[in-house]
Amino acid sequence: MSLGCRTRGHTALTQCQTPRQPRLMRGLSLSAAISIAALGLALSSPAFAQRPTTPTSPAATPAPARPPAALPPAGAPVSFSELAARLSPAVVNISTTQTVSDGEAMPNFPQGSPLERFNDFFGRNRDGLERVSSLGSGFVIDATGVIVTNNHVIEEADEIEVAFPDGLRLPATLVGRDPETDLAVLKVRHSEALPFVRLGDSDGAKVGDWVIAIGNPFGLGGTVTAGIVSARNRDINAGRFDEFIQTDASINRGNSGGPLFNLNGEVVGVNTAILSPSGGSVGVGFSVPSNLVRQVVDQLQRFGETRRGWVGISVQEVTPEIARAYGLARPAGALLSRVEADSPAAKAGLRVGDLVTKIATRPIEDTRALARRIAEASVGSGLVVEYIRRGRTTTVTMTVGKPPSTGEESSTKPTPVSSAVSNALGIEFGPITDEARRRYRIPASVRGLLVQRVDGGSNASGQVLIGDVVVELDFESVTTPAAAIERAETVGKTGRPVFMQVWRSGTTVFRAVRTRR
Repeated sequence: MSLGCRTRGHTALTQCQTPRQPRLMRGLSLSAAISIAALGLALSSPAFAQRPTTPTSPAATPAPARPPAALPPAGAPVSFSELAARLSPAVVNISTTQTVSDGEAMPNFPQGSPLERFNDFFGRNRDGLERVSSLGSGFVIDATGVIVTNNHVIEEADEIEVAFPDGLRLPATLVGRDPETDLAVLKVRHSEALPFVRLGDSDGAKVGDWVIAIGNPFGLGGTVTAGIVSARNRDINAGRFDEFIQTDASINRGNSGGPLFNLNGEVVGVNTAILSPSGGSVGVGFSVPSNLVRQVVDQLQRFGETRRGWVGISVQEVTPEIARAYGLARPAGALLSRVEADSPAAKAGLRVGDLVTKIATRPIEDTRALARRIAEASVGSGLVVEYIRRGRTTTVTMTVGKPPSTGEESSTKPTPVSSAVSNALGIEFGPITDEARRRYRIPASVRGLLVQRVDGGSNASGQVLIGDVVVELDFESVTTPAAAIERAETVGKTGRPVFMQVWRSGTTVFRAVRTRR
């Protein structure tokens, strides 16, 4: 399965012949021919002759004209031709070249060799370096030559050239790029004003709305395809800020960076990825919404980089079981699994285990929504955060900071082991010994009960792992295995799952485990 619309090198085209359709009534059987002949004789008999008519006869009245075909309802255009003609001049083809190092290139044929002429054919220069080409799409958003495209279209490029539909070709410089959203901004210079299009409001694009995509599929040049918005806020595991618009408008390799338009001619998305088992369009394409594009492009133009807000938290999705433990009717919000020391969140009083439900009065549906709200906030601004802690809803204000440069922390992943445990949770707890701290790299500051065994037939299997440390059980600290099991049995009698705060390999995770009845 292929996820992405990146094109490199030459594209092979495969000709497909359409099967020849059988001609209508290529022959008649003998019985059919006899039947038709008999019908003809019957129609020519006097009994079937047309009766003479008089001026007052209904037969003499001309048949009423057939009513014109009903026009499509509002929103379903008869043709996209006018829209395509108006928008296409601002959609450009982007070609890049990249020099591959000696270690990655094929050997260069020596000077004077009978095969020397093939060096140019393979794109190699005199130094034996290989020139690799890439093709993509983009669109102009300002008459001065500001162009939006995908980061993967221009990534690692040595040279970037932009080709307009009228044949104009201009070299482009990179203004800035953002790998997290796969967006980039280019700049070209020209003596005349360039055609451009405007970014629209992607929040107004509803499922079922018509959209058209214009781009450079397979290097063929300006191509227009039409479809509808198939879904909103799609998460395709491409990054922290996934909220793609899904469309069935045909998007193929080379369409990357091209615009997705609504019927007002406004850009509502940047075509970025496809989901396909074959590498070609199967009607599942994804576009970065224009409201996110506008924010990223503005920062890239102003600073040459993105400057997202940071508050120093890690979050976890809220499952139905966790939602019940917090008294929610359905999963919503984002659960704090880590709060960094001296971070804006810590200074505001937020703690691990708080469930954030709103930011600036706007409901938080999931972890992606929380990440977007914080990223959209400017550094130094104040965010009003509503959260649930131990059954109580509280509101605080935290000041958004700038993310520090941090490295990856190494960790040892615990190993899940299934064996029979007869208590209500299906978990065997034990104390955290010095040997266990060395084995699982548990810091001295971590207090709780060590998970020693997990019953494979319990609800805890797969959720809790050997080597985990249960820090809290049902929002209370746990000190002995007997007390933990007793509390779990008490919670289980109410029908609620047992909520656990678990330390695992340097991070905090939350689990809601159903007890045995």
